[in-house]
Amino acid sequence: MIFLKRTPLAWLNLIHDRWKFLTSLAGVGFAVLLMFLFTGFMNALYDSQLQLLERLNGDIIMVNRLKSNMFVPIAFARRRLDQVRAYAGVSDAYALYISEANWKNPITQRTRPVRVLAFNPADPVLPLPAVLQQRDRLQRLNTALIDTKARAELGPTTAGVITELAEREVRIVGTFTLGTDFASGNGNLIMSDQNFLRYFANRGPDEAQRSFATADVGLIKVAPGTAIEPLVAVLQQEIPNDVLILPRDGPDGFVQRERAYWEENTNIGFVFSLLTGMGFVVGIILVYQILYTDVADHWSEYATLKAMGYRNSFLFWVVIQEALILSTLGFIPGFLVGGLLYGVTGNITGLLFRMTLGRVVTLYVMTYIMCFISGAIAVRKVQAADPAEVFGL
Repeated sequence: MIFLKRTPLAWLNLIHDRWKFLTSLAGVGFAVLLMFLFTGFMNALYDSQLQLLERLNGDIIMVNRLKSNMFVPIAFARRRLDQVRAYAGVSDAYALYISEANWKNPITQRTRPVRVLAFNPADPVLPLPAVLQQRDRLQRLNTALIDTKARAELGPTTAGVITELAEREVRIVGTFTLGTDFASGNGNLIMSDQNFLRYFANRGPDEAQRSFATADVGLIKVAPGTAIEPLVAVLQQEIPNDVLILPRDGPDGFVQRERAYWEENTNIGFVFSLLTGMGFVVGIILVYQILYTDVADHWSEYATLKAMGYRNSFLFWVVIQEALILSTLGFIPGFLVGGLLYGVTGNITGLLFRMTLGRVVTLYVMTYIMCFISGAIAVRKVQAADPAEVFGL
């Protein structure tokens, strides 16, 4: 926020009518809120696709080479993990099984699709505290953990619920917190690999049969002190090319590949970028109207300053300062309300809403530019002010 060295003319122009000033801040805050919401939903949809992958306990990811994204139901031969374990620098390798199944709401009796994640409970595949603490319960017959962020359509998400999964009785013995995404649909369940086979080994002639001969995702742990990139290069060269092997993180990693897939193969980015742009334009119009009205209200004062010898550059700077003050003070309520709505929406939808520093700074810069453009348009009226017309000379 910048003030004049002597009289803070821009600030005094804005606050001379307190109610109007608060209304102006509300208008700017509304435009900021729109941009926060639209970019928030876009990033939430992308981030939610990655939240499971980012929590999996693997430095290197192995999947079937035909998988275009992590959740395509194409498995690979599990013996590839056994082969990987023999390489120096590999401390262990875990198998993750994924399948979709219908869950029956125990209250309404309606079925909804859910995603089932399964692994050997002895392996730290998904090291969430709640999962690690309840691994013994997963050893029991026909049991599972349920995601507390599952959609309300699934019914109660508490331990003790008994219902049906894939037309077979299942007992919920605990909960964990993850969140939904495109693939999980209404929510996630976690069960042991042994229970997974009980539900999915024989699902009928129209659905793929599952066994321990295949896995959906392989998680490779690297021994401490081992460089990941060289190890990945060796595995890519020597392991048969029916599998894709990538580091989990990094610019060429599996996480980035997954995000790029959803960005390039869906219209999410275009739609929400368009909506964010519309919010930006709405902000320009709102701030322009605010500043134009302020200039009109102080028309004679600006003309007097010009008659006293002040140049257009001075008057331009006064209006620009007003725009920058509005950008700073108007950003604050938009940011606060946006953060509140992120939390509420995340709890309702199960999506991952992140208010990162980089995203906040980006939106503030957009707000700054938005107000600057509005000020530059509104200042033309000041520059056109003719003292002779104002004073009837």
